[in-house]
Amino acid sequence: MTQRWLAAPWTAPDAGTAMTTRGGGASRPPWDGRNLGDHVGDVAAAVAANRAAFAERIGAAPVYLRQVHGTRVVRIGAADAQPGAPVHEADASVTTRHGVACTVLVADCLPVLLAAPGGVAAAHAGWRGLAGGVVDAALVALCEAAGCAPGDVRAWLGACIGPRRFEVGVDVLQAYGASTIGDGAMGFRAAPAREGAPKWLADLPVLARARLHSLGVRDVSAAERCTVEEPSAFFSFRRDGVCGRMAAAVWLR
Repeated sequence: MTQRWLAAPWTAPDAGTAMTTRGGGASRPPWDGRNLGDHVGDVAAAVAANRAAFAERIGAAPVYLRQVHGTRVVRIGAADAQPGAPVHEADASVTTRHGVACTVLVADCLPVLLAAPGGVAAAHAGWRGLAGGVVDAALVALCEAAGCAPGDVRAWLGACIGPRRFEVGVDVLQAYGASTIGDGAMGFRAAPAREGAPKWLADLPVLARARLHSLGVRDVSAAERCTVEEPSAFFSFRRDGVCGRMAAAVWLR
């Protein structure tokens, strides 16, 4: 039976985390079964049922974003969780309000969940957003909102495309300021040689962990699950093209 939820291994009672898998849910192929994305062609009633079940499961109100692979962070509150509230165009959110869940949708990109005493944040970190600083921006916003330091923050990296599957070109390597020669850049290794331009295999969790450590976050854990390699458990845009989306959320209890 497919595991239906992932969560950070945090023991402190102040913050809750959850990431859905595709297990269960009301959606039919190719979005089967627990699709939380309302922009991928799925039947609206199925998405609404899946979102309602997710909210009931976590005991908080998820606030979804219109994600654009950018770095904008929005601060959210109770009004953002009301039916019919405007959807923010952003790739990260932060809140200090109990019962409001910062939520991102993914299907290969890396969800980064942050928690501190008095505040939480979630970031949608594909390679563009991570290189551009979306995690940095989310951390700064959280520390400002909660009045804390980076060392007070815990981070969890959810399931994403794994380092055996994320083949990238020189543009991605250069986005992280890495050399195009050799195999020594942190978070990258040369892909098996073949005809055409050189390729590399990128490790998003390693890149995100290094970024968080450089910013002063010491407590970083990861799911270490690959969305591409586990088709029964996860949606993967790179693998399937048309597919659903998982949700990853963090909230103050």
